[in-house]
Amino acid sequence: MIKNFLQSKLFKQLFRFGIVGGIAFVIDYSIMVLCKEVFHLSTLLSAGLGFTISVIFNYIASVKWVFDVNKKNSSTKQFILFIIFSVMGLGITELIMWFGEDILLISYLIVKIFATAVVMVFNFITRKMFLE
Repeated sequence: MIKNFLQSKLFKQLFRFGIVGGIAFVIDYSIMVLCKEVFHLSTLLSAGLGFTISVIFNYIASVKWVFDVNKKNSSTKQFILFIIFSVMGLGITELIMWFGEDILLISYLIVKIFATAVVMVFNFITRKMFLE
């Protein structure tokens, strides 16, 4: 049973999604810290910029390497769906960042890791449902 799962399409997608997500996280987190620490932008703006730039990478990698993009939908429709879900993910990220830093008084560096984990699950589920 485990061998079957390890050879399944779902496992391969999860593995690839994890690699793409890891790279996107490094892009997102690095840009957020750079904007916050070097350019002294607000936490929410820094998190938003990092997230937005990483989404561009994530879209290209997801379409090319992770998901079997649904050929029935036009690439324009798929891109629009990807952007809609990404904006929803950004909203979730910003809400968690605000709540964690401003309400719970936790370092933005720690809150971002939690926010990324939550949004990563959201992203996989929505992309799997609507892009394939």
